[in-house]
Amino acid sequence: SNFVCSLKQNLENLEENSNRVQEDLESEFNVLHAVLDEMKENMLTRIKQERASRTYELQSQLSACSKALESSEELLELANQTVTMAPAFRLSLKAKASDNMSHLMVDFSQERELLQGLKFLPVPATPDIQVSECQVCDNTVTVVWTMPEPDSKIDHYILEHRRTNHEGPPRVREDYPWMVVEGIKETEHTITGLRFETRFMTFRVKACNKAVAGEFSEPITLETPAFTFRLDSGSSHQNLKVEDLSVEWDSSGGKIQDIRKDKNKNSPMHSPARSALMSPKRAPSARPGRDRFTAESYTVLADTLIDAGQHYWEVRFDKESKTFAVGVALRSLGKFDQLGKTGASWCIHLNNWLQQSLTAKHNNKARTLDCVIPNSIGVYCNYDEGVLSFYNAKTKQLMHSFKTKFPQPVLPAFMVWNGSFSVVTGLQVPSVVQSGQRKNSNTSSSNASLT
Repeated sequence: SNFVCSLKQNLENLEENSNRVQEDLESEFNVLHAVLDEMKENMLTRIKQERASRTYELQSQLSACSKALESSEELLELANQTVTMAPAFRLSLKAKASDNMSHLMVDFSQERELLQGLKFLPVPATPDIQVSECQVCDNTVTVVWTMPEPDSKIDHYILEHRRTNHEGPPRVREDYPWMVVEGIKETEHTITGLRFETRFMTFRVKACNKAVAGEFSEPITLETPAFTFRLDSGSSHQNLKVEDLSVEWDSSGGKIQDIRKDKNKNSPMHSPARSALMSPKRAPSARPGRDRFTAESYTVLADTLIDAGQHYWEVRFDKESKTFAVGVALRSLGKFDQLGKTGASWCIHLNNWLQQSLTAKHNNKARTLDCVIPNSIGVYCNYDEGVLSFYNAKTKQLMHSFKTKFPQPVLPAFMVWNGSFSVVTGLQVPSVVQSGQRKNSNTSSSNASLT
């Protein structure tokens, strides 16, 4: 039954599309006829103007010669009586205008062959994406494709991409929509400023001429490795208002969240069954045997552990915050512990009391940093090498590096009092950061560099 309905719909579409292309064809030929008629009128006008100009020249010359001929007998008689015959008149006996009009002739043989060669505009062939030539780097993707054979009729290409967590061909139902890039003139395109919040991205492309678009290429899937996490609002300080990846200090937050905590105590979010289903790398929303951070530890941690590899994220913060800190911490960080005050955390700390200062902190040791305070900080963590570096997120200038050996997996950690910040995840380690890390592989250790 569905197939019969589909066939009927195809018949209706065929009728409609046939009428449309027929009307388009009539319109194109009418335009062509109008152009030819206009050219014909312009060329006829040129011939008429040329004929009128030459006719005037020849008639003027004829009139002058006729008048001279009437007085020729008198002039000849006078000339015979003189020893030296002075010229009585001088007239050019060469016509001032030619009767040849061949320069206005036309030869439409080439145009005639061109018109006779007019055919229906073919549907463009399907492009082929060259996976080996595509590149993923610095949150930028370059997609390269080729055509089966050259086609001078192609006007542009349309590239579509979407995020996915599934490798291989697209599924019937995907979580993310296709994003469209139109008007591409070359056989490659670079998409910049991406945030890789999924493991893969799928791409497909089609060619278009002035009238019709071809079929999409076979979709290809590129891996987009990046570090993504959320903020763990379940263990954050009660005075921190956590919304997605944004945090704002709220002096009244404790009372409000106490009420919410009582209401949600028996909700499914806090049930043991839910915690058991979470990813191994995701830290549970409420750490076992632990309450929220409290007292003066205005701290919030990420929900994703770092136990291997290189990772990078950025944080934009209010520079007017009374205090702000960003770094990493062990899961065992005490609920009263401030970032950088114990051996369980490493951070950069902004202080706006009395005068503004920026320090690197670990195990209650601090080192003042002599650098401009940026609007946002990039954090690089190489767990295997024990490197934690902080960068000006805009210029990628190194601010400070810790060199240590992490005793256990760490979590991105943040602290703010009387201020706010927002985190940017889904970022790859910038190539300039990786290059700088190789050049500065001999950074001092955290304990030795902080006094």
